[in-house]
Amino acid sequence: MEITSMNGGDNQYSYVKYSLLQRIGVDSSKVMIEEAIADKLDIQDLKNSFETFRIADFGCSVGPDTFIAVHNIIQALDLKYNSRYHQTAGGLVSSDNTTTPEYHVSFSDNTFNDFNTLFASLPERKYLVSGVPGSFYNRLFPRDSLHFVHTSFALHFLSGVPKEVVDINSPAWNKGRIHYTNAPNEVVAAYTAQHAVDMKAFLCARAQEIVCGGLMVMLIPAIPDGTSPSLSHPGILSDLLGSCLMDMAKMGLVDEDKVDLFNLPVYSTSPKEVKDAVENNGCFSIERMETTLVPPSVMDIGASNIAEIYNDHVRAVGEGIIKEYFGNDITEKLFELYPKKLADSLSILASGKSSLLFVLLKRTKLPLQNE
Repeated sequence: MEITSMNGGDNQYSYVKYSLLQRIGVDSSKVMIEEAIADKLDIQDLKNSFETFRIADFGCSVGPDTFIAVHNIIQALDLKYNSRYHQTAGGLVSSDNTTTPEYHVSFSDNTFNDFNTLFASLPERKYLVSGVPGSFYNRLFPRDSLHFVHTSFALHFLSGVPKEVVDINSPAWNKGRIHYTNAPNEVVAAYTAQHAVDMKAFLCARAQEIVCGGLMVMLIPAIPDGTSPSLSHPGILSDLLGSCLMDMAKMGLVDEDKVDLFNLPVYSTSPKEVKDAVENNGCFSIERMETTLVPPSVMDIGASNIAEIYNDHVRAVGEGIIKEYFGNDITEKLFELYPKKLADSLSILASGKSSLLFVLLKRTKLPLQNE
């Protein structure tokens, strides 16, 4: 099962309208991105490697979060240049008369992404743009061509569902569930192994594309080290969605065998797993890694709204893959049941242990394997 994209367009359940949780995450990282560029980006070291400063956002979706992230990055770059260069009539000029570069931003997501909506909603900007469709688990850019990479709320999506969990003859067959939450150890191990393979592929591809000295910021939905998936916030949301599908199977609205073979290609990593993946890759140094936030709670939003917010969020993110697998007929009933189940589970949601992991990597001068 391939990953589908967030709901496109600007209709009632589009990602454009229901990405509050992602917006909170992007906003929370603004200061850290400013600090990363101010403290860790060496303009003098990089200046001979470009005339155009190239930025890529992987998993851009349809906006507006990607535009906010790019604005924050370029604003931080401008602050960096303003602190190092002086203003003239012709623009910012350094002591050796080298003008600051143009900015070129590449918005990248899988081939199912609604790039039409993305580019139709581009804000006024001071950068050139391009769209780069394709899986970020593969190479998408020329070698040594990117100076700053950003990705947020994207790396928890796997390249696909682990094959073992949909194999009826496998010990990891995930009957009766759509996720590894509350699943046997074999199911959890299959998801964990798939995530490790995907992170290895992602880091290897970016290591070839990012120039030495370039930076990469990753905002990754995560759970604390040692936390059971059943206690994680994303796991609880997935578990409740799966229980709605099983309820519909009991009502005869969907084939139970079909539910048994449906699994979400989503994995909540831990800080240790990310650290191990980076160290095993060997081409990046970890300049900063910390938790930036926890999911909004009843105390933050109020019990009357939080179930609706989570329902709209899950629908905007997951409706595409549900429709692809089950067809259009069950969607309305599913998302009629889901907010009711969320509202009945507020105490469980409040106990969810999850967070957003901010990771700043710097491409080192170490040679890549096979180079």
